Amino acid sequence: MSAQSHTRPHPATTGGVDIRLPWWALALPTLAFIVLLALMLNPSDAQAAAGDPAITHLFERAQQLIGR
Repeated sequence: MSAQSHTRPHPATTGGVDIRLPWWALALPTLAFIVLLALMLNPSDAQAAAGDPAITHLFERAQQLIGR
C-alpha cells in the first residue's frame, strides 16, 4: 500500500526581482564620497573655481572638523 504524498504549492512569481535596500546602504557610500572629495579639494582651488566664499568656508570648516 503506497501513501499519498502532499506537495506544497510554489508561490506565484511576479516576474521581477524585488530588492529593498536599507536607507544607509545608499547614504553611507554617498557620505564617504563627499568626505573624500572634500579632503582632495584645496579651499583656495574651490574659491577659484566657484568664486563663492561660502563654498571655501564650507571646505575649510570640514577640514577643521576632520582634524587636518
